[in-house]
Amino acid sequence: MTLFTLPEDQVAIREMARSFAAERIAPHALDWDERKHFPLDVLREAAGLGMGGIYISEEHGGSGLTRLDAALIFEALSLGCPTVAAFLSIHNMAAWMIDKFGSAAQRERFLPSLCRMDAVAAYCLTEPGSGSDAASLRTTARREGDHYVLNGAKQFISGAGAADLYVTMVRTGEAGPKGISTLVVPADAPGLSFGPNERKMGWNAQPTRAVIFEECRVPVANRLGEEGIGFRIAMAGLDGGRLNIGACSLGGAQAALDKSLAYMAERKAFGKSLDAFQALQFRLADMATELEAARALLYGAAASLDRGDPDATQRSAMAKRFATDTGFRVANEALQLHGGYGYLSEYGVEKIVRDLRVHQILEGTNEIMRVIVARGLVAG
Repeated sequence: MTLFTLPEDQVAIREMARSFAAERIAPHALDWDERKHFPLDVLREAAGLGMGGIYISEEHGGSGLTRLDAALIFEALSLGCPTVAAFLSIHNMAAWMIDKFGSAAQRERFLPSLCRMDAVAAYCLTEPGSGSDAASLRTTARREGDHYVLNGAKQFISGAGAADLYVTMVRTGEAGPKGISTLVVPADAPGLSFGPNERKMGWNAQPTRAVIFEECRVPVANRLGEEGIGFRIAMAGLDGGRLNIGACSLGGAQAALDKSLAYMAERKAFGKSLDAFQALQFRLADMATELEAARALLYGAAASLDRGDPDATQRSAMAKRFATDTGFRVANEALQLHGGYGYLSEYGVEKIVRDLRVHQILEGTNEIMRVIVARGLVAG
């Protein structure tokens, strides 16, 4: 159900991702969550279908698709597991930054293996002392001949310890955003290490660890663009990342709604199935309506980013805030409609609630999304 008709090629893309999610992700999602298993083999299968480099240029092995195509894919994959889909989103975001801001030599060197997911990418911006205030990051990179020497730490890094490349924002100059540069740090760089795997509320099917730099040496040839443009690179990556994580919220919440519909058709109370009670029907109607509103806003923002509209950043922030808040609210309502069974892990709803909660925090908290939108309104 959409507010407009998608062209046949986009419907085919969405159906391909839905089929993959139903066959290769959904049957294992609860087990992966319980065992905290990171299914790299399945992610590589997705890459074999073109999902390792969704909007990477075709000349380097990518699929060359649009941001709207990507939203359809991540929403569909999240019907199977939002955690797995969200990691694939982060990998795509980091790879896109190399494609967009890297040199021809860097694109040729890094992108083919990333698109195949023979190599996995992580995104390193947040630090223990700088989350929402990302421009105050303190990880330093001093120039020594043909290398930078990095010192500092990144926090809450998805894929840390398992990834092969870390697209990392570092301070090469003055305080503030103009002193930040971007380096591609290989996993085997001397002086690179990782903290223990974090124990988390959700997102258990992907590792989250600190990335630690202690006199870590990285070639100058691994810098994306010129010194001082790293914060702009980081923010450009986040525009698309926010749309992707919003799409993951929509897919997870849709799965929770679908589970509610099936459960309420079977469960009986007072001689009737639960879906025969008008009060509960109204709750289902509100859940579906809110999801459709969020979907329309997110698809519109994705199309805006594809066009390069001047307000695309503002619209991406709107969509991220609304879709992730709506997704969590709908999933939480689905748990309530399941009653006590919703609290049991075997029904899969409580996992969705746990997984979607962090979407309101990462890729910029929803409070920061409001700041971005408000700035655009006041400045306009």
